[in-house]
Amino acid sequence: MPPLAPRRRGRPFQKGNAGRRLGSRNRTTVVAEALLRDEAVELVRKAIEMAKAGDPQMLKFLLDRILPKECSVRLNLPPMDEVSNAAGALGAIIGAVGNGHIAPTQGSVIATLISTYARTVNDAKFDLRLDEIEKRQKAIQDAIEILQAK
Repeated sequence: MPPLAPRRRGRPFQKGNAGRRLGSRNRTTVVAEALLRDEAVELVRKAIEMAKAGDPQMLKFLLDRILPKECSVRLNLPPMDEVSNAAGALGAIIGAVGNGHIAPTQGSVIATLISTYARTVNDAKFDLRLDEIEKRQKAIQDAIEILQAK
């Protein structure tokens, strides 16, 4: 069996053929929309009837389109003055998820924000400490040079 030819990366079109124009639509989509255009009201009514009759997939389908994807979350978190407060904030988030006040995905996003904050503060403190050490080391080296020059 001959080895497979390596796949070419990049645009698969011949030179001079840019492919489909931006914004152009698939022919199947255009035909489906034309067929359903006059039936939209009836289809939506039928979907609502199915959801009311207890069809869980249809209920989920409709709710996914009606309810907002993201919503604001209000939590009572401790003030984030110090990195050590991050543990208390994460505990509050876990409690809110456990009590059902926020969704686990929302809790995960907020926890990521808190850990990013804590890492940023730690990095800033580390940089300040490193700068201070470098200044002290430079002062010590300057003092040694002065003593050796005498």
